[in-house]
Amino acid sequence: MSFNRSRRFIATFLTVMLSASLILTSVYADEPSTESVAEPTPPPPFSCPTAPIRIPLNNKLDVATVIKPQQTTSYAVSNTKVASVTLDGLVIPISKGTSYVTARAVNDMSQAGSKAATCKVTIKVLDPVKPKLTFTPKSEVRKVKVGSKSFSVQTLLFPKGMPVQIGLANNVVGQVESIKTMAERYKADYAVNGTYFEAYGGIPEPWNTLIADGQVVHLGTVGTTIGFAADGTAKMDSLRLKIEGGLNGSYQYPNNWYATFVNRTPSEEGSSSILFTSARGSHIGFNYGMAIVVKGGKVTKIAYNENVAIPREGFVLVLTGVEQQNLGRKFKVGDQAHFRVKHKDMDGNELDWSDVVTAVGAGPRVLKDGKVAIDAEKEGFTQAKIKTESAARSGIGIKQDGSIVVITVGSATIMELGEILRSLGAVQGMNLDGGGSSGLYAQGKLLTTPGRLISNALIFGTKLSY
Repeated sequence: MSFNRSRRFIATFLTVMLSASLILTSVYADEPSTESVAEPTPPPPFSCPTAPIRIPLNNKLDVATVIKPQQTTSYAVSNTKVASVTLDGLVIPISKGTSYVTARAVNDMSQAGSKAATCKVTIKVLDPVKPKLTFTPKSEVRKVKVGSKSFSVQTLLFPKGMPVQIGLANNVVGQVESIKTMAERYKADYAVNGTYFEAYGGIPEPWNTLIADGQVVHLGTVGTTIGFAADGTAKMDSLRLKIEGGLNGSYQYPNNWYATFVNRTPSEEGSSSILFTSARGSHIGFNYGMAIVVKGGKVTKIAYNENVAIPREGFVLVLTGVEQQNLGRKFKVGDQAHFRVKHKDMDGNELDWSDVVTAVGAGPRVLKDGKVAIDAEKEGFTQAKIKTESAARSGIGIKQDGSIVVITVGSATIMELGEILRSLGAVQGMNLDGGGSSGLYAQGKLLTTPGRLISNALIFGTKLSY
């Protein structure tokens, strides 16, 4: 081949290769780069404080608002004589001293090799502080006229921010006690009977929702609930709670489970899934069904037909009937088990009740936004003694300024109760348990004496014992 022909061949070859390169560049110009890109650094699981957190003996601390967990978390305390902690991270002081709260992230165990992050918070419990209240609680008898009828009404008026708590008979769900001894044991200044309960035979368990120390201690499916945040701010709605459970950091199938009730004895013959917490007492109280014991966030025991102990820092899920197979097969010892609470109203709308630490459900609602408004049947009530008949009544209302009015009246209908609360300045109001349960206690005296021992009460005071 001649030199000139060789030069022409090389030039042609280079031209072809350059064209091919341009074509390939054009073809792949819009394709994503295959170069590795650094993954964004995930946020730390906790914002863990280094300094001790000080809590007065008559206050509470939501430790979750301090550490801001990024995933499901379990909590435990080192010294249970100084403080306790709920499953949701609410720290309740018990006596002066120092304790540590350990928060542990619940990992998705499908991620092999993952280790649970922890955060240790130092808690120092101090002397109680006197709440800053805008006025001193008042107790008086008021004459209220509704239509042609006149009512003698025992009233208690509390300022916004008045410390309030649920009182449980003998400190557990499922027993009864006099309202006076209950109030005295909690060091309460005032008390009114709370929700309905089984008063005519059988186990005296509540019927409606109760939230104490930030934990659901009983779950109801009807009525209206009044709730209080830690600062005493009150709200009222047709609260409906749903317990959603999960395993190993996941709430998705097949790790999901549920509970339909809390601290309620199941029927031995039926099928149910019921959650038991330390508010039930030391043990579940019966010896049938499948009991899944969870302590410190882990399944530690699975037992059958045994009256198992309830861990203070944990819970027991009891399954009966077909649920032993449907849900029971999901659990094994060593699993991480956890649950969350969803808040909705009776129409299915989501509610923000995440700040509520104390709540009592009863009903029906009798006052909404300053107007008497009653829909007992929609709330789930069918009994005439609740819907239409006159009876001894206990009621509670919220005023526009956030103050609370509590009343008892000897005999009134639900409609009349609404008018009475409205006349006393309430803008939101609801019925509490009544009849023989109606009771009111103030500073060592019974203003209204119940005709029976009661299951629970709403208690108020500046030196409440938790």
